[in-house]
Amino acid sequence: MADNRGVVYLGAGKVEVQNTNYPKMQDPRGRKIEHGVILKVVSTNICGSDQHMVRGRTTAQVGLVLGHEITGEVIEKGSDVENLQIGDLVSVPFNVACGRCRSCKEMHTGVCLTVNPARAGGAYGYVDMGDWTGGQAEYVLVPYADFNLLKLPDRDRAMEKIRDLTCLSDILPTGFHGAVTAGVGPGSTVYVAGAGPVGLAAAASARLLGAAVVIVGDLNPKRLEHAKAQGFEIADLSKDTPLHEQIADLLGEPEVDCAIDAVGFEARGHGHAGSQEEAPATVLNSLMQVTRVAGKIGIPGLYVTEDPGAADAAAKIGSLSIRFGLGWAKSHSFHTGQTPVMKYNRQLMQAIMWGRMNIADIVGVQVIGLDEAPRGYHEFDAGAPKKFVIDPHKMFSAA
Repeated sequence: MADNRGVVYLGAGKVEVQNTNYPKMQDPRGRKIEHGVILKVVSTNICGSDQHMVRGRTTAQVGLVLGHEITGEVIEKGSDVENLQIGDLVSVPFNVACGRCRSCKEMHTGVCLTVNPARAGGAYGYVDMGDWTGGQAEYVLVPYADFNLLKLPDRDRAMEKIRDLTCLSDILPTGFHGAVTAGVGPGSTVYVAGAGPVGLAAAASARLLGAAVVIVGDLNPKRLEHAKAQGFEIADLSKDTPLHEQIADLLGEPEVDCAIDAVGFEARGHGHAGSQEEAPATVLNSLMQVTRVAGKIGIPGLYVTEDPGAADAAAKIGSLSIRFGLGWAKSHSFHTGQTPVMKYNRQLMQAIMWGRMNIADIVGVQVIGLDEAPRGYHEFDAGAPKKFVIDPHKMFSAA
């Protein structure tokens, strides 16, 4: 009998809340483990990366329980768990990491070498990431718990800030990673491609790091309006005015010090005509154009090795028409890949707890119930300027 419920992927364009199995202390290959904990899910978020799967733009298998952005309460623990107690409130990095391999010891937890037989790197509820069950559910297993989990401080204080702290599992560290790898520092001028939750988290991170001005670009007028209301400058990419000219109007010059790609592989062309068609390399090419010589480009936006819904044969295998020669000529540095959440989540937790960043307001957190998840997916896919956070046990209202 099922003792759990979760959001299940049923094919392109369809998710459904179904009865699922209660977690067992075992890994996806059926091996018993004692280093894990079972969490009662306090919050679990809908991510833009989830949307790529739900749109049918990956090879995700039907029946996958979705969700990699998890905050929870420890309700069971294995005999090898030493540093966590029943009742602890914890943030779960979306990376599944063993803490023992070379990558983990070097804090490259996004490319752990042991948790996924197919390739480096694991994640909960995500295609090709090791078959770990996702956390858009009532209960979830987290392995290597002592290593992976970030214990949140005093429970009452944490629950007061839970709308912000729920962003620690992915989008805030991902945005911060994008800003750090783009070289953002005091006085920087920064351009962020994409006004979705990760783009806004990157913009907020750039501001935290001391940027003088942050420009956020997008095609979606509602998202741009929200970004403007949060104090960021905006570039409206639905206009025929080229991006570099919009930047010049704001800064007096057509280039920025640092640039961040928070869009990824489902990018669309700029301008009235181009905005209706996919142009998967357009963001990277535009960032090379508007980033100064010797500048850095952080790329936390998702790119995939297989895209069955791509517009052309090359893009179906992740091959894009990038103007690499331009980047080479301008001595650009590029940084790609999954964010190693553990590099940043403790510091960002402190920034939240001490009022340095109201990230929930910035990214537009909207709390919904588990049964409302399909509606949340639909509205998010339609471009709503919101970050949908699922509250499976109605703990937000209790707090």
